[in-house]
Amino acid sequence: MTNNLYPMTFTPVLKNYIWGGRHLEALGRELPPGIIAESWEIAAHEDGAAVVNNGRFAGKLLTEVQAELGLALIGKKCAWAQERGKFPLLIKLLDANRPLSVQVHPDDAYALTHEGNELGKTEMWVVLRAEPDAELILGVTKGTTPELFRAGIENGRLEPYLHRIKVKKGDHVCVPAGSLHAIMGGLLIAEIQQNSNTTYRVYDWNRLGADGQPRPLHIDKALDVINFGQVEPSLNEATLIEKKSGLRRFALCRNKYFVTEQVEITKGAVFSGNCNGDTLEIWGTIAGTAVINDVALPTIRFTLLPAAMGDFTVTAVTKTTLLRTYVA
Repeated sequence: MTNNLYPMTFTPVLKNYIWGGRHLEALGRELPPGIIAESWEIAAHEDGAAVVNNGRFAGKLLTEVQAELGLALIGKKCAWAQERGKFPLLIKLLDANRPLSVQVHPDDAYALTHEGNELGKTEMWVVLRAEPDAELILGVTKGTTPELFRAGIENGRLEPYLHRIKVKKGDHVCVPAGSLHAIMGGLLIAEIQQNSNTTYRVYDWNRLGADGQPRPLHIDKALDVINFGQVEPSLNEATLIEKKSGLRRFALCRNKYFVTEQVEITKGAVFSGNCNGDTLEIWGTIAGTAVINDVALPTIRFTLLPAAMGDFTVTAVTKTTLLRTYVA
Protein backbone atom coordinates (compact mmCIF):
# COMPACT_ATOMS: atom_id res chain seq x y z
CA MET A 1 0.00 0.00 0.00
CA THR A 2 0.99 3.63 -0.50
CA ASN A 3 1.92 4.71 3.01
CA ASN A 4 1.92 8.45 2.26
CA LEU A 5 -1.80 8.46 1.56
CA TYR A 6 -4.25 9.58 4.23
CA PRO A 7 -7.94 10.41 4.83
CA MET A 8 -8.61 13.64 2.90
CA THR A 9 -11.06 16.32 3.94
CA PHE A 10 -12.35 19.10 1.72
CA THR A 11 -13.61 22.65 1.46
CA PRO A 12 -16.98 22.12 -0.21
CA VAL A 13 -18.43 23.80 -3.29
CA LEU A 14 -21.62 25.77 -2.55
CA LYS A 15 -24.55 26.09 -4.98
CA ASN A 16 -27.26 28.77 -4.81
CA TYR A 17 -30.28 27.19 -6.51
CA ILE A 18 -33.64 28.88 -5.92
CA TRP A 19 -35.07 26.20 -3.62
CA GLY A 20 -32.33 26.57 -0.99
CA GLY A 21 -32.16 28.53 2.26
CA ARG A 22 -29.72 29.09 5.13
CA HIS A 23 -30.11 25.79 7.00
CA LEU A 24 -26.70 24.42 6.03
CA GLU A 25 -25.26 26.84 8.61
CA ALA A 26 -26.80 24.58 11.26
CA LEU A 27 -24.61 21.77 9.88
CA GLY A 28 -21.48 23.85 10.40
CA ARG A 29 -21.06 25.20 6.87
CA GLU A 30 -19.79 28.75 6.45
CA LEU A 31 -22.17 30.36 3.98
CA PRO A 32 -21.88 33.55 1.96
CA PRO A 33 -24.89 35.88 1.93
CA GLY A 34 -28.00 34.74 0.13
CA ILE A 35 -29.66 31.43 -0.62
CA ILE A 36 -27.52 28.30 -0.55
CA ALA A 37 -29.09 25.04 -1.71
CA GLU A 38 -26.27 22.52 -1.90
CA SER A 39 -22.86 21.85 -0.42
CA TRP A 40 -20.82 19.56 -2.68
CA GLU A 41 -18.74 17.89 0.03
CA ILE A 42 -16.63 15.54 -2.10
CA ALA A 43 -16.80 16.58 -5.73
CA ALA A 44 -14.72 16.35 -8.89
CA HIS A 45 -17.03 17.50 -11.66
CA GLU A 46 -16.72 20.22 -14.29
CA ASP A 47 -19.58 22.02 -12.54
CA GLY A 48 -17.68 22.03 -9.25
CA ALA A 49 -14.58 20.48 -7.69
CA ALA A 50 -13.86 20.50 -3.96
CA VAL A 51 -10.44 21.54 -2.62
CA VAL A 52 -8.46 19.33 -0.23
CA ASN A 53 -7.92 21.18 3.06
CA ASN A 54 -5.60 18.82 4.96
CA GLY A 55 -2.29 17.03 4.53
CA ARG A 56 0.15 17.10 1.64
CA PHE A 57 -2.56 17.63 -0.99
CA ALA A 58 -3.99 20.69 0.78
CA GLY A 59 -4.95 23.40 -1.71
CA LYS A 60 -5.38 20.99 -4.62
CA LEU A 61 -8.67 20.30 -6.39
CA LEU A 62 -9.87 16.71 -6.14
CA THR A 63 -9.60 16.56 -9.94
CA GLU A 64 -5.89 17.39 -9.62
CA VAL A 65 -5.37 14.75 -6.96
CA GLN A 66 -7.01 12.14 -9.18
CA ALA A 67 -4.83 13.17 -12.11
CA GLU A 68 -1.76 12.60 -9.91
CA LEU A 69 -2.79 9.40 -8.11
CA GLY A 70 -5.11 7.67 -10.59
CA LEU A 71 -6.20 4.22 -9.44
CA ALA A 72 -4.29 4.65 -6.16
CA LEU A 73 -7.03 7.16 -5.32
CA ILE A 74 -10.18 5.62 -6.76
CA GLY A 75 -9.31 1.91 -6.96
CA LYS A 76 -9.08 -0.86 -9.52
CA LYS A 77 -12.84 -1.39 -9.45
CA CYS A 78 -13.19 2.17 -10.79
CA ALA A 79 -10.79 1.74 -13.71
CA TRP A 80 -13.67 2.54 -16.10
CA ALA A 81 -13.99 5.99 -14.44
CA GLN A 82 -10.27 6.66 -14.74
CA GLU A 83 -10.37 5.78 -18.44
CA ARG A 84 -13.14 8.32 -18.99
CA GLY A 85 -11.51 11.01 -16.84
CA LYS A 86 -14.23 10.80 -14.22
CA PHE A 87 -14.30 10.56 -10.44
CA PRO A 88 -16.88 7.86 -9.64
CA LEU A 89 -18.98 9.52 -6.92
CA LEU A 90 -20.33 12.86 -5.72
CA ILE A 91 -21.33 13.60 -2.11
CA LYS A 92 -23.71 16.48 -1.34
CA LEU A 93 -25.69 18.11 1.42
CA LEU A 94 -29.03 19.58 0.33
CA ASP A 95 -31.10 22.28 2.02
CA ALA A 96 -34.56 21.77 0.57
CA ASN A 97 -35.99 24.93 2.08
CA ARG A 98 -38.58 24.81 -0.71
CA PRO A 99 -39.55 21.92 -2.99
CA LEU A 100 -37.15 20.88 -5.72
CA SER A 101 -38.56 20.38 -9.20
CA VAL A 102 -40.26 17.12 -10.13
CA GLN A 103 -37.47 15.47 -12.08
CA VAL A 104 -35.76 12.32 -13.29
CA HIS A 105 -32.18 11.29 -14.06
CA PRO A 106 -31.17 9.14 -17.04
CA ASP A 107 -29.10 5.99 -16.92
CA ASP A 108 -25.58 5.83 -18.36
CA ALA A 109 -26.59 4.61 -21.81
CA TYR A 110 -29.08 7.44 -22.34
CA ALA A 111 -26.76 10.09 -20.90
CA LEU A 112 -23.85 8.98 -23.07
CA THR A 113 -26.06 9.16 -26.15
CA HIS A 114 -27.66 12.53 -25.37
CA GLU A 115 -25.33 14.36 -22.95
CA GLY A 116 -21.80 13.87 -24.30
CA ASN A 117 -19.35 12.43 -21.78
CA GLU A 118 -21.78 12.85 -18.89
CA LEU A 119 -22.90 9.88 -16.79
CA GLY A 120 -26.39 8.92 -15.75
CA LYS A 121 -27.31 9.35 -12.13
CA THR A 122 -28.28 6.74 -9.58
CA GLU A 123 -28.39 8.27 -6.11
CA MET A 124 -29.52 7.82 -2.53
CA TRP A 125 -30.67 10.15 0.23
CA VAL A 126 -30.31 10.09 4.00
CA VAL A 127 -32.63 12.45 5.89
CA LEU A 128 -30.58 14.48 8.38
CA ARG A 129 -33.38 16.78 9.56
CA ALA A 130 -37.07 17.00 8.73
CA GLU A 131 -39.88 19.34 9.59
CA PRO A 132 -43.15 17.73 10.72
CA ASP A 133 -45.07 16.17 7.82
CA ALA A 134 -42.08 16.51 5.45
CA GLU A 135 -42.40 14.35 2.36
CA LEU A 136 -40.81 13.22 -0.87
CA ILE A 137 -42.14 12.35 -4.28
CA LEU A 138 -40.88 8.99 -5.55
CA GLY A 139 -42.37 7.02 -8.40
CA VAL A 140 -45.84 7.26 -9.88
CA THR A 141 -49.33 6.39 -8.66
CA LYS A 142 -51.24 3.29 -9.74
CA GLY A 143 -52.65 3.51 -13.24
CA THR A 144 -50.19 6.14 -14.47
CA THR A 145 -49.20 5.72 -18.11
CA PRO A 146 -46.83 7.82 -20.22
CA GLU A 147 -49.84 9.15 -22.13
CA LEU A 148 -51.72 10.20 -18.99
CA PHE A 149 -48.56 11.69 -17.55
CA ARG A 150 -47.86 13.80 -20.63
CA ALA A 151 -51.47 14.99 -20.66
CA GLY A 152 -51.12 15.93 -17.00
CA ILE A 153 -48.09 18.06 -17.80
CA GLU A 154 -49.86 19.74 -20.71
CA ASN A 155 -53.01 20.59 -18.76
CA GLY A 156 -51.22 21.51 -15.53
CA ARG A 157 -52.69 18.62 -13.50
CA LEU A 158 -49.70 16.45 -12.66
CA GLU A 159 -50.48 15.91 -8.96
CA PRO A 160 -52.65 12.78 -9.41
CA TYR A 161 -49.66 10.94 -10.88
CA LEU A 162 -47.07 11.82 -8.20
CA HIS A 163 -46.51 9.32 -5.40
CA ARG A 164 -45.80 11.05 -2.07
CA ILE A 165 -44.00 9.48 0.91
CA LYS A 166 -43.76 11.03 4.38
CA VAL A 167 -40.22 10.97 5.81
CA LYS A 168 -38.48 11.73 9.08
CA LYS A 169 -34.94 12.10 10.37
CA GLY A 170 -32.96 8.91 9.85
CA ASP A 171 -34.91 7.62 6.86
CA HIS A 172 -33.04 6.70 3.70
CA VAL A 173 -34.19 6.36 0.10
CA CYS A 174 -32.51 4.55 -2.81
CA VAL A 175 -33.18 6.39 -6.08
CA PRO A 176 -32.16 4.42 -9.19
CA ALA A 177 -31.81 6.22 -12.51
CA GLY A 178 -35.26 6.53 -14.08
CA SER A 179 -37.02 7.26 -10.77
CA LEU A 180 -39.47 10.16 -10.95
CA HIS A 181 -38.75 12.16 -7.80
CA ALA A 182 -38.76 15.43 -5.91
CA ILE A 183 -37.41 16.39 -2.51
CA MET A 184 -40.08 18.59 -0.96
CA GLY A 185 -39.62 21.50 1.45
CA GLY A 186 -38.44 21.29 5.04
CA LEU A 187 -35.69 18.70 4.60
CA LEU A 188 -31.93 18.55 5.06
CA ILE A 189 -30.53 15.63 3.09
CA ALA A 190 -27.18 13.91 2.59
CA GLU A 191 -26.98 12.65 -0.99
CA ILE A 192 -24.61 10.01 -2.38
CA GLN A 193 -24.70 9.72 -6.15
CA GLN A 194 -22.92 8.94 -9.36
CA ASN A 195 -20.69 11.82 -10.41
CA SER A 196 -23.21 13.45 -12.72
CA ASN A 197 -25.14 16.71 -12.89
CA THR A 198 -27.73 15.63 -15.46
CA THR A 199 -31.32 16.36 -14.43
CA TYR A 200 -34.46 16.37 -16.56
CA ARG A 201 -37.14 18.60 -15.05
CA VAL A 202 -40.75 17.66 -15.61
CA TYR A 203 -42.50 20.29 -13.48
CA ASP A 204 -41.19 23.25 -11.46
CA TRP A 205 -44.29 24.41 -9.56
CA ASN A 206 -44.83 27.32 -12.02
CA ARG A 207 -42.11 29.38 -10.33
CA LEU A 208 -39.53 31.71 -11.84
CA GLY A 209 -35.77 31.38 -11.71
CA ALA A 210 -33.33 34.00 -10.47
CA ASP A 211 -33.49 35.68 -13.90
CA GLY A 212 -37.25 36.14 -13.65
CA GLN A 213 -37.93 33.44 -16.27
CA PRO A 214 -39.25 29.90 -15.81
CA ARG A 215 -36.46 27.37 -15.50
CA PRO A 216 -36.14 25.05 -18.52
CA LEU A 217 -38.13 21.82 -18.60
CA HIS A 218 -36.97 18.68 -20.38
CA ILE A 219 -40.26 16.89 -20.93
CA ASP A 220 -39.41 14.74 -23.96
CA LYS A 221 -36.14 13.47 -22.48
CA ALA A 222 -37.83 12.89 -19.12
CA LEU A 223 -40.59 10.83 -20.70
CA ASP A 224 -37.93 8.81 -22.49
CA VAL A 225 -36.32 7.74 -19.22
CA ILE A 226 -39.02 7.72 -16.49
CA ASN A 227 -39.59 4.22 -15.10
CA PHE A 228 -43.39 4.05 -15.14
CA GLY A 229 -43.09 0.60 -13.58
CA GLN A 230 -41.95 2.19 -10.30
CA VAL A 231 -45.45 2.34 -8.85
CA GLU A 232 -45.97 3.66 -5.30
CA PRO A 233 -42.67 2.39 -3.84
CA SER A 234 -42.21 2.31 -0.08
CA LEU A 235 -39.27 3.57 1.96
CA ASN A 236 -36.18 1.38 1.98
CA GLU A 237 -35.31 -0.51 5.15
CA ALA A 238 -31.85 -0.96 6.63
CA THR A 239 -30.55 -4.54 6.84
CA LEU A 240 -28.33 -5.54 9.77
CA ILE A 241 -25.13 -7.12 8.40
CA GLU A 242 -22.83 -7.12 11.43
CA LYS A 243 -23.29 -6.84 15.18
CA LYS A 244 -20.56 -7.13 17.78
CA SER A 245 -19.51 -5.38 20.96
CA GLY A 246 -19.65 -1.62 20.42
CA LEU A 247 -20.57 -1.78 16.73
CA ARG A 248 -23.49 -2.39 14.38
CA ARG A 249 -23.41 -2.21 10.56
CA PHE A 250 -26.45 -1.90 8.32
CA ALA A 251 -26.73 -2.12 4.54
CA LEU A 252 -28.70 0.84 3.17
CA CYS A 253 -28.28 0.80 -0.62
CA ARG A 254 -26.39 -1.47 -2.99
CA ASN A 255 -26.19 -0.98 -6.74
CA LYS A 256 -23.54 -1.37 -9.44
CA TYR A 257 -22.17 2.12 -8.74
CA PHE A 258 -21.82 2.16 -4.95
CA VAL A 259 -22.65 0.48 -1.68
CA THR A 260 -23.67 2.59 1.31
CA GLU A 261 -23.69 1.26 4.86
CA GLN A 262 -24.66 2.85 8.14
CA VAL A 263 -22.15 2.12 10.89
CA GLU A 264 -23.07 2.74 14.54
CA ILE A 265 -20.16 2.79 17.00
CA THR A 266 -20.38 3.30 20.76
CA LYS A 267 -18.08 5.77 22.50
CA GLY A 268 -14.48 4.52 22.50
CA ALA A 269 -15.14 1.56 20.22
CA VAL A 270 -13.14 1.06 17.02
CA PHE A 271 -13.90 -0.15 13.51
CA SER A 272 -10.87 -1.48 11.62
CA GLY A 273 -10.67 -1.65 7.85
CA ASN A 274 -8.26 -1.85 4.95
CA CYS A 275 -8.10 0.03 1.66
CA ASN A 276 -6.36 -2.68 -0.38
CA GLY A 277 -6.35 -0.94 -3.76
CA ASP A 278 -9.76 -2.16 -4.95
CA THR A 279 -11.93 0.83 -4.05
CA LEU A 280 -11.90 4.21 -2.38
CA GLU A 281 -13.99 4.59 0.75
CA ILE A 282 -15.98 7.65 1.78
CA TRP A 283 -16.97 8.01 5.42
CA GLY A 284 -19.16 10.68 6.94
CA THR A 285 -20.51 11.34 10.42
CA ILE A 286 -24.25 11.96 10.61
CA ALA A 287 -24.37 11.90 14.42
CA GLY A 288 -21.59 12.17 16.97
CA THR A 289 -17.87 12.60 16.30
CA ALA A 290 -15.11 10.23 15.26
CA VAL A 291 -11.43 10.03 14.33
CA ILE A 292 -10.26 8.11 11.24
CA ASN A 293 -6.57 7.37 11.70
CA ASP A 294 -5.55 10.84 12.98
CA VAL A 295 -8.16 12.88 11.08
CA ALA A 296 -10.97 14.26 13.26
CA LEU A 297 -14.52 14.15 11.89
CA PRO A 298 -17.00 16.40 13.68
CA THR A 299 -20.73 15.89 13.13
CA ILE A 300 -21.80 16.04 9.45
CA ARG A 301 -18.32 15.81 7.91
CA PHE A 302 -17.06 13.54 5.15
CA THR A 303 -13.63 12.17 4.35
CA LEU A 304 -12.19 10.33 1.36
CA LEU A 305 -9.94 7.33 2.01
CA PRO A 306 -7.74 6.63 -1.04
CA ALA A 307 -8.02 3.11 -2.41
CA ALA A 308 -4.34 2.32 -1.82
CA MET A 309 -4.14 3.85 1.66
CA GLY A 310 -3.92 0.54 3.50
CA ASP A 311 -5.12 -0.05 7.07
CA PHE A 312 -7.42 2.43 8.81
CA THR A 313 -9.32 2.69 12.07
CA VAL A 314 -12.50 4.58 12.88
CA THR A 315 -12.63 5.49 16.58
CA ALA A 316 -15.83 6.89 18.07
CA VAL A 317 -15.11 9.92 20.26
CA THR A 318 -18.78 9.94 21.24
CA LYS A 319 -21.57 7.56 20.32
CA THR A 320 -21.39 7.96 16.56
CA THR A 321 -23.36 7.07 13.45
CA LEU A 322 -21.48 7.14 10.17
CA LEU A 323 -22.21 6.55 6.50
CA ARG A 324 -19.68 4.37 4.68
CA THR A 325 -19.64 4.26 0.88
CA TYR A 326 -17.47 2.19 -1.45
CA VAL A 327 -17.58 0.44 -4.82
CA ALA A 328 -18.33 -3.28 -4.67
